[in-house]
Amino acid sequence: MKILQVSKLYFPWIGGVEKAVQDIAEGLNGKDNFEIEVLVCQPRGCGKIEEINGVKVTKAGSLGMFWGMPISFSFLSLFKKLSKEADIIDFHYPFPLGDLALFLFRPKAKLIVHYHSDIVRQKIFNFLTKPFVNHTLKKSQKIIVSNPNLIKSSPYLQKFEEKCEVVPFGVDFKEIENNLNEKEVGKIKERYGNFVLFVGRLNYYKGTKYLIEAMKDVRANLVIIGEGPELANYKLQITNYKLEDRTYFLPHLSEKELINFYRACSVFVLPSIFRSEAFGIVLIEAMACGAPVISTELGTGTSWVNVNNKTGFVVLPRDSLALAQAIKKILGNKKMAQGFSQNALKKARKEFSLEGMLKKTEKAYKNLFLRYKNSAKKFINTLVRI
Repeated sequence: MKILQVSKLYFPWIGGVEKAVQDIAEGLNGKDNFEIEVLVCQPRGCGKIEEINGVKVTKAGSLGMFWGMPISFSFLSLFKKLSKEADIIDFHYPFPLGDLALFLFRPKAKLIVHYHSDIVRQKIFNFLTKPFVNHTLKKSQKIIVSNPNLIKSSPYLQKFEEKCEVVPFGVDFKEIENNLNEKEVGKIKERYGNFVLFVGRLNYYKGTKYLIEAMKDVRANLVIIGEGPELANYKLQITNYKLEDRTYFLPHLSEKELINFYRACSVFVLPSIFRSEAFGIVLIEAMACGAPVISTELGTGTSWVNVNNKTGFVVLPRDSLALAQAIKKILGNKKMAQGFSQNALKKARKEFSLEGMLKKTEKAYKNLFLRYKNSAKKFINTLVRI
């Protein structure tokens, strides 16, 4: 069975969607006769074909990124070619260029849509993209979403609710067990003390500036791990608030390195302010390492993953005072912090394993392929009888 995963970008680009695409490709390629190939764009530069951890990845050339989307002309011709060879196309939305390709070429392959989030930043162009998005969702046989909140709150998904299936993202617990190093955890605690942790791209929707503002009233250190266009602004904000002595900026770290930071932190905070944050993979990574977590109420998966008053706190977005109060409650109550930690770990193991995610995705592929084969068989039998 040939499966073509279509997405915007791929490793080494860092992001939740990119991580999910890579997990599926590497986790299922070669399993049960699955042959998985990936078609994406370059963030910028000439196109190329790579083999990454055994997966063939075709990257279309790009002139660069415009409002978070690659500008690529070769993507369309590559999609036309590769889609003809596929039994199933697994399209990772949002990706308007992919919607356009599906509309123009209308491939015969069966279509699964991984719907990661609504388009938020570029919504002023919705009048242009809406017909193509509706075409994609209408053509799809299955729509996979990471959480039920997204189905309820998305104006697009509400019309196609009967096609939707919830398959949460997952964490590789074997990797955590193999790479968790209590000695390294101790070194991190010694280096950064009692600290609040943020991990993610430093971009417009993560809301990191509200966390920085909250830290003015919190007696703890702040560790920010990640890179992005807002880094200079955040460093200026740190200087203005006189937080230089207890704020640490670290570049992107590998998953293996992050495991020990998640375990060492006193609380993990994801202060996102837009619905672009549809799930928050870093939340389940932190929970899987036993960290109490704080997230914001966006009407998406962040408040489904993190249950208020059970695994941590959920606060309103853009509210630095609420963030500060939530952080101080956890830091000031050891029993509460331990309870949140235990509940977070338990929920992550029960609901957010990579193994579970791959099994459900594999089942969706197989069911769709069998349905396709049975339909084709019935059609041929009908022709024979005629």
